[in-house]
Amino acid sequence: MQQMNNLTGRSFTACLRTGAGSRIVLLRLCILIVTGGLSGQLMAVEPDSAKELVRAAMDHWRGTSSYAEITMTIHRADWERSMSMRSWSEGDKNSLVRVTEPKKDAGNGTLLMDKNMWSYSPKVNRVIKIPSSMMSQGWMGSDFSNKDISKSTDILDQYDHVLTAQAEEDGHTVYTVDAIPHEDAATVWGKETLKIRGDFVLLEEQYWDQDGILVKMMKAHDIAEMGGRSVARVLRMGKLETPDEWTEMTVNTIEFDIELPAGIFTLSSLRNPRQ
Repeated sequence: MQQMNNLTGRSFTACLRTGAGSRIVLLRLCILIVTGGLSGQLMAVEPDSAKELVRAAMDHWRGTSSYAEITMTIHRADWERSMSMRSWSEGDKNSLVRVTEPKKDAGNGTLLMDKNMWSYSPKVNRVIKIPSSMMSQGWMGSDFSNKDISKSTDILDQYDHVLTAQAEEDGHTVYTVDAIPHEDAATVWGKETLKIRGDFVLLEEQYWDQDGILVKMMKAHDIAEMGGRSVARVLRMGKLETPDEWTEMTVNTIEFDIELPAGIFTLSSLRNPRQ
């Protein structure tokens, strides 16, 4: 069995390394090759195959480019407020999020450009560069961090990945991957655990502290066909110690693999929106 496991791991990795331009299609085929006829047992795979599974989930959510209109609801025990936002992304380096409603928050924006992040507040008319030490802080008082909002892919570059479980849920194969940050990673977490469906929908992301305690969790709800693919229409983030406090992001509309306006991922565009 050990010999079969090693062979399976090598086959999985070799398959993943073939044709980066068709990564998602190839990964689906690789999963079928690795898991087919093996009685549902978890196979030992090389670490980069787990990384490619996470990458495929990130690619599935971002596309080569994307545009979305989103409603964020921040719920607390004694109050609740909502914001409307527009979001653009391109590859894994660039993203822009801009608040459109309510009026008092309109114009606030966050720009990620080649791993550097800036925020803009029209009230003070100032662009501020966000240091890496603040990437895990809440975005505009929500339970989502600056890194979450920007669709940052640091979890690919600054973490090691291990496939830890495989199960069948609601007619889909679901893979569990532990992501362990490198020593020099700019993160407060000791581990992040992701549950990824066989069609690369991210179902859940858990955030564990340095002592191995689960602190907060993001769960996907209402998975639907949008923009030509299955996506989680609702994402809820919350801390375990305060279950009556949470933030939801609801995707109202989303498009993938589209042509975006030139110059949208610039500090000028962040400060002076033209889209």
